[in-house]
Amino acid sequence: MSPFNIGFVIFPDLTQLDFTGPLQVLSRLPKSAIHIVAKSAAPVPSDCSLGLVPTHTFANCPPLDLICIPGGSEGVAGIINDRETIDFVRQQARAAKYVTSVCTGAFVLGVAGLLKGRRATTHWAYTDLLPLVGATYEKARVVKDGNVITGGGVTAGIDFGLSVIAEIAGETAAKKIQLGIEYDPAPPFNSGHPDKAPALKSELMLARYNEFRATYRARIAQNVPV
Repeated sequence: MSPFNIGFVIFPDLTQLDFTGPLQVLSRLPKSAIHIVAKSAAPVPSDCSLGLVPTHTFANCPPLDLICIPGGSEGVAGIINDRETIDFVRQQARAAKYVTSVCTGAFVLGVAGLLKGRRATTHWAYTDLLPLVGATYEKARVVKDGNVITGGGVTAGIDFGLSVIAEIAGETAAKKIQLGIEYDPAPPFNSGHPDKAPALKSELMLARYNEFRATYRARIAQNVPV
């Protein structure tokens, strides 16, 4: 039996945890094969100086059963108007059983026309931009709409990965993996969501996200989903 082919599309300045969180979980799916895909075979820099090495390029990637697009504010801003990347995602999504994203990777799916009429989620700072790509925001860490599964910001990628495992292999398999990676969150502060830290949200929007939000709006407008 052929393995279940899982492919992550990586690109410069992606947020590495958007990628490595679900990668760590999904790599434990029985009878699966992981493919790390980029435009070229050269190492790809993440947003925290960790270099990532592709296993495949767009040209030699096999057909994927699951395609996942990680996010990253700067990284996604750099590829949502990259025709080669968008065409690759669109082409692979046609035959994939699952089309997925984590964080702002949702906007790559959106510009490829894959979120039209779908419920979806993304990083909290960008949720109000989802209608620009035809999606309806649903407030959740993980949202499934048909074969499209989207995860929220950064750490939600682990929840996303476990949800995908449960979808493919059942809850028992997902629970075993959760225990194996000792995923039992107990954060030291209760400020992990803007509803719990509205003042910090306002500060972060001004300091980090507003400039990227403007870039997303402009580049999405140049790439209306077709």
